[in-house]
Amino acid sequence: MLLVVKDSTDESAYVPDLENSRYVLRIRETNWYEHRLFKGPDTDINLHVFSRGCPEIERMLRFRDWLKNNRDDRDKYARVKRDLAKQQWKYVQDYADAKSAIVQEIMERANTFYENKE
Repeated sequence: MLLVVKDSTDESAYVPDLENSRYVLRIRETNWYEHRLFKGPDTDINLHVFSRGCPEIERMLRFRDWLKNNRDDRDKYARVKRDLAKQQWKYVQDYADAKSAIVQEIMERANTFYENKE
């Protein structure tokens, strides 16, 4: 999931509301678009928070939209994620790095499609 806020560094503007909804701040990446990651309250979801205008927003939305409309890539991505989830990871970033190849592969197809569409 994705949440776009005016300024992700201004945590006082949005973190209390998320915490009141039982989201838990797990990751604060000040060196990567001031990204914040929250874990969901009752399901195993990741809520990514970025500031308005961040270039990563468009990339994430493109990836999401592509998977919504492309069953083969959606199934392939799900298989890779399930296989990776079976492993023990010392750091969450290790898991994220391990799935980067499939994300890149899918993004290349999505980018080609959307660029040819314009």
